Amino acid sequence: MNSRLNGVPVIVGGMSDRGVVAACSYEARQFGVHSAMPMKLARRLCPHAFYVRGDMDEYSRYSRMVTQIIDESAPLYEKASIDEHYLDLTGMDRFYGCLKWSHELRNKIIRETGLPISFGLSVNKTVSKIATGEAKPNGEKQVLFEEVKPFLWPLSISKIPMIGPATYKLLRSMGIERIETLGRMPPEMLHHAMGKNGLELWRRANGIDLSPVEPYTERKSISSERTFEQDTGDMKMLMGLVVKMTEKLAYQLRAGEKLTGCITVKIKYSDFDTRTLQKTVPYTSFDHLLIPIAKELLTRLYTRRVMIRLIGVKLSHLVSGAPQLDLFEDTPRQVQLYRALDYVRHRYGAGAVGRAV
Repeated sequence: MNSRLNGVPVIVGGMSDRGVVAACSYEARQFGVHSAMPMKLARRLCPHAFYVRGDMDEYSRYSRMVTQIIDESAPLYEKASIDEHYLDLTGMDRFYGCLKWSHELRNKIIRETGLPISFGLSVNKTVSKIATGEAKPNGEKQVLFEEVKPFLWPLSISKIPMIGPATYKLLRSMGIERIETLGRMPPEMLHHAMGKNGLELWRRANGIDLSPVEPYTERKSISSERTFEQDTGDMKMLMGLVVKMTEKLAYQLRAGEKLTGCITVKIKYSDFDTRTLQKTVPYTSFDHLLIPIAKELLTRLYTRRVMIRLIGVKLSHLVSGAPQLDLFEDTPRQVQLYRALDYVRHRYGAGAVGRAV
């Protein structure tokens, strides 16, 4: 933590003009800087800002610190992304008071991590998320049941979580700018124009969201295993298979907008002795970062002069998040390569293209 940066415009991203802005402070946003903006434009808008490279190791470490504090305190929580949690405090208001409890939890996180943190407390996930956005930076906001519509309706439709650039453009073309306009429209009209998404938008505009807080567990994972018809000791072939498995799993992460925080390699010898080795990693979904670790784990695992019957790779500690979270280096060509490869896989199948080994 660098206290000298408090109150200063800070821009995180690649250092060259070819890079993009990964994140920026609220002081920088006042000059028009925002995430995904070309760094060259950001320098023009805010030349006096303090520029730093991103550090996924640090972000992952602090994310785990915050999650640990919440895990020790909250009765039920969902880790929605690397920096976002939903907590279900149903029933606590009868004994303690949800606002007081949330306030004390926020203070504990700030005290133990030094991070600024905001929260929104309301009747469901959608309203709470919007309230959190309105509480930033470093604030807290409660929206009671009877206050939901008065709180939501004056806001821009862009505040609704599921509205992206394309949906926003469509709604604006229909003359819809504020949440109130969306909430007062006949739901049948939105259904006709946008299908099921239209109905869901109407519900959220009226503060209706029945989605539950999904209990968080670090055991969530995806994996791939291969049992050989004939046991093998061909290390070159085994290494190539681990590379392919890791690449396939990383693609599944990106397709599902997930990030992994832990990779495990497993082998089973011909005598059925099973060994596993895992490593905690900065949250990512890029195989070029995961493959070297998988290869390292396999090298460390295979210590006996015994043939191998099975090999597997598992990615765990999954959280929601876009892969852009990793794009702090000046690698626009690498980003384009991933997009092209994932497009081919999406269209022709996961095995349509892969890395040479």
